[in-house]
Amino acid sequence: PPASQNNEQGSTLRDLLTTTAGKLRLGSTDAGIAFAPVYSTGTASSKSGRTMPNILDDIIASVVENKIPPNRAPKINVKSEKSEIKDEPKDDRKFIQDDCSKLYSDIQYSWICDKHVLWLRDHKNNNNWKLFKECWKQGRPVLVSGMHKKMNFSLWKAESISLDFGNQQADILNCKDSIISNTNVKEFWDGFEDVSKRQKIKNGETALLKLKDWPSGEDFKAMMPARYEDLLKSLPLPEYCSPEGKLNLASHLPGFFVRPDLGPRLCSAYGVAATKDHDIGTTNLHIEVSDVVNILVYVGIAKGNGVLSKSGVLKKFEEEDLDDLLRKRLKDSSELPGALWHIYAGKDADKIREFLQKIAKEQGLEVLPEHDPIRDQSWYVNKKLRQRLLEEYGVKTCTVIQFLGDAIILPAGALHQV
Repeated sequence: PPASQNNEQGSTLRDLLTTTAGKLRLGSTDAGIAFAPVYSTGTASSKSGRTMPNILDDIIASVVENKIPPNRAPKINVKSEKSEIKDEPKDDRKFIQDDCSKLYSDIQYSWICDKHVLWLRDHKNNNNWKLFKECWKQGRPVLVSGMHKKMNFSLWKAESISLDFGNQQADILNCKDSIISNTNVKEFWDGFEDVSKRQKIKNGETALLKLKDWPSGEDFKAMMPARYEDLLKSLPLPEYCSPEGKLNLASHLPGFFVRPDLGPRLCSAYGVAATKDHDIGTTNLHIEVSDVVNILVYVGIAKGNGVLSKSGVLKKFEEEDLDDLLRKRLKDSSELPGALWHIYAGKDADKIREFLQKIAKEQGLEVLPEHDPIRDQSWYVNKKLRQRLLEEYGVKTCTVIQFLGDAIILPAGALHQV
C-alpha cells in the first residue's frame, strides 16, 4: 500500500496502538471502527453498570477487522497441544525434571529446595537459557553460581567503594528499629568489616545497618560507570537479564509505557552474626513488582569482639532447614556463604498475609484495615514463626544460602526475606 495508507493503519505495533487510540472518541458508541466500544457492566466502581470504554478492546477489534482476511481461518498447531489433552493434570515439577534430564544433558544443573529451585552450576554454558526457560514458565526461582569469576573483584571490595565514594551522603537504615538516617557513606563502610567502628544503639548493642539502594538506576550508571559495566557484562542468562537481552520484555516496552525501575541497585548490609538478636533480617518479607536478579558481589569478614568465628557462622547456617546440596556447599572451603534467603511462592501470599495479621493480634498490635504486612515490609519471619506457618497454613519455606558470586533470579510476585 502507499506510504500514507501504511502509516495510517500502523506499520508497527506502536504505530497501530497510537493511531487507533487517537481515533477513539471516549463515551461514543461509534469509535470509527467496525466494533462498538466494549463496556464493562455490574462492577463495584460503576453504579450505573456502565464504565468508560475499554480502549484495548477497541484496538484489538480494529486489528481483527483490518488485519485478518475473512476467508482465511486461523491456523492451529495441533501438535503442540497434544501433551495438554489428558484426563488427569500432570505434575509440572516432575514433568520438568524427567524431561530436562533427557533434553539438557549438556548443562550442569541440580534441583534444590525439594525440587523447587533450579541451580545452574556452570555460568559459562551458553545453553543455560534453554533450561532456564522451561523452569521460568513454572514461576520458579533460579540460582546461578560462579558469577564473581567474570567480575573485577577489586572494584567491589568495601574499602574500594569507601575510598571512591566515602564523601557521599545516603540513607542508612537501622534494621532493628527501622529508623532511617541520612549520613556520610564512609561511616557505614568503616564499620563494614570492623565491628568496633559500628554505631551503637541505646543499650550499647551494635547496630545492624543497611545502605538502602545506594546508588540506584541512572545514579548507579553515572556515579559508578566502571562498576556498572562490570556488572552488566557479568549478568547471568544475558538473554533474559541484560538490558539488551532479546527475551527481556521490560527493556523492549514502547516508550509511552511506564516502565518498572530496572535498577541496578547496590544493596549493602552488615550481617546479623555480630548482633545479639539473630531473629532479625536486613530485608524484611516483601514482594517485588518485576522479576529480579540479585548477585552477591562481595562478602565481608567481620572482625572484633563478640563476632562469631567462621565455624560459628557456619553452625548458624546449618541450623536452618537446608537442602542436602546446600549443606554440601557449606563444607566446601572454596565457597563463601554470605546471605540467607527465605522464599515463598506468590500463590501463598494471601495465606502468609492472614498468618501475619493473626500473629500481630496475638502480640497486641493494632491491625488496621488498610494495613498490609507484606506491602509494608514490617515482618521478618523468624524460625519459630516459619514453623507455625507450615503447621497452621501448610506453607513451606524455601531456604536458600547465597554464596559469593551466586545470582538468585526471582519471578515477580515471589515473596522473600534476607
